[in-house]
Amino acid sequence: MIAKRKRNTSLDLRPPTAWREAWHLWTVFFPRRSITGRLVFGRVWRRHDGRHWIYKRFLEYPLDDHEG
Repeated sequence: MIAKRKRNTSLDLRPPTAWREAWHLWTVFFPRRSITGRLVFGRVWRRHDGRHWIYKRFLEYPLDDHEG
């Protein structure tokens, strides 16, 4: 008699969780490569694609002094 082994498949058919689909504002202490290949540091946008973290440069916009 031969016992059948259960295969360990790495296919995950579940939909990705919400945190994986969203960009998060993150502080980077050590430089990382962005999606364009450039180094980013400081405050960046970060998202997980299922295998790796993806980083984008965060641009801060000056606050508008005129309200009204």
